Amino acid sequence: MIKNMIRATAVFSVVLMVWLIIGKTTHIIGQVGDSSGLVNPNLAGKEELHALPHLTDKLVQELLDHRPFLSMTELNNHLSQSLEGGQLEELYERFFVPINLNTASRNEILLVPGVGDRLAHEFEEYRPYRAIRQFRREIGKYVDSNEVQLLERHVFVPININSASDEDLLSIPGVGQRMLHEFKEYRPYRGIAEFRREIGKYVDSKEIKRLERYIIVE
Repeated sequence: MIKNMIRATAVFSVVLMVWLIIGKTTHIIGQVGDSSGLVNPNLAGKEELHALPHLTDKLVQELLDHRPFLSMTELNNHLSQSLEGGQLEELYERFFVPINLNTASRNEILLVPGVGDRLAHEFEEYRPYRAIRQFRREIGKYVDSNEVQLLERHVFVPININSASDEDLLSIPGVGQRMLHEFKEYRPYRGIAEFRREIGKYVDSKEIKRLERYIIVE
């Protein structure tokens, strides 16, 4: 009897530990890829833009005047009026609006440097992505870890604003400690309208549109 109780307790402990591990990892929704070395068109300063290939004074000023670009398609359509295919490909290796892995069109995915039709298919195959680590795992079946690291600079999975960790929220481009505090201050958000209203106390409508690309409210 006692042996059975000990055995049952041990089994329960293992189950509880597994449940805690799973619960701790699956609540995390989304995350922006590590964009180290990649210039964000919506955040870069004039000097940073001038340092990029093929961006003339005229193009730099146009980018500053028209941003934020709310999709890579929007940016590409703008730049395509002045730059050719090879120039755009070279530029996008260093300059890119991160794309939403769950909603990006095939044409938008193909703008990611190094992605052709076959790999674009794999990007779509594993939707919906719940976190950036899922992207690393699934796409890592087709390319090596160095290539995955390069690819993830150009993508993101939307973050649940109500449950995301500080680390995940800080992965959103342009979010620092002050905005992190404001994001958390108004939790739980009951919808995107509430997010817009509360965060709109601190930033203008253009910045709200840029930020809300990266979040979901659940």
